[in-house]
Amino acid sequence: MPSRLMKYFVATRPWSFSMSFISVSVGTLVAASEHPVNWLWFLITIIGVMALHGAANILNDYFDTVQGVDEKDSPTVKYRPHPIFAGLMTAKAVLVEGLLLLVVAVIVGIGAAYSRTPHILWIGLLGVLTCLLYTAGPLQFKYHALGELAVFLMWGPLMVEGAYAVQAKAVALKPIFVSIPIGLLVALVLFANNIRDIGHDKRREIKTIAIVLGQERSLTVFMGLIILTYTSVVLMVLWGLASSWAFLTFFSLPRAVDLLKTLKKSIPDEADALTAKYNLVFGFLFMIAILLEKVHWL
Repeated sequence: MPSRLMKYFVATRPWSFSMSFISVSVGTLVAASEHPVNWLWFLITIIGVMALHGAANILNDYFDTVQGVDEKDSPTVKYRPHPIFAGLMTAKAVLVEGLLLLVVAVIVGIGAAYSRTPHILWIGLLGVLTCLLYTAGPLQFKYHALGELAVFLMWGPLMVEGAYAVQAKAVALKPIFVSIPIGLLVALVLFANNIRDIGHDKRREIKTIAIVLGQERSLTVFMGLIILTYTSVVLMVLWGLASSWAFLTFFSLPRAVDLLKTLKKSIPDEADALTAKYNLVFGFLFMIAILLEKVHWL
């Protein structure tokens, strides 16, 4: 039997934290091209962002459960350990853990705002609101076909700009533009999940982009967003926002092609996990590309 601490850890879906690590690292590396890296604040930022990420995952499971979206036969419950339906934790314990992690993220954000730059306050506030309103409150982004947009903003502009601001003690437009391919690919992870869950989500009477478009058109849009991801890299190089090293990301194209072939054939249970693996390859290649540019490390 897993220990209580391990149950709490598994409930956060730690395998998804690589996406947050990439977003924070990209923002930090963009700042490192202009300023020395403060490694302590890089670590603190990682902790705060992963706490927010874990809170978002846990609160999503809680509200999906209490609102009847997740049930024992849900696709999500079948392919990963759901903290409630797998018997790891009670619904109340899940809610408490989610709120505690949110408190940790807020404390880190306030500390960064005080010690680094006040800009972290509005960036962090938007992040916390997105986390809460994703499945809770009156807006419920996930249930009104706004989930992908929320995820794009969270793991793209907000995290990358936030990490940049922690290092540079200022905000800039460059990290927002650089964040576009990162945000798009994280949004695609959710999009893949929602394409797989079209039938289930329809029965629960919630709306996603995948339901609005239907499976065939969703896959076309999915492919279009992958093309847009690489197009954004080309434009960044042409506009001088990235060096030619950014073309290293094109080595992830075979992964993209394999993913599209798999989804066209049939939508597997692990559709989002496969997309996340592709995202990981692209993200690390993008990080290496920025790293190979002139960076101040001392």
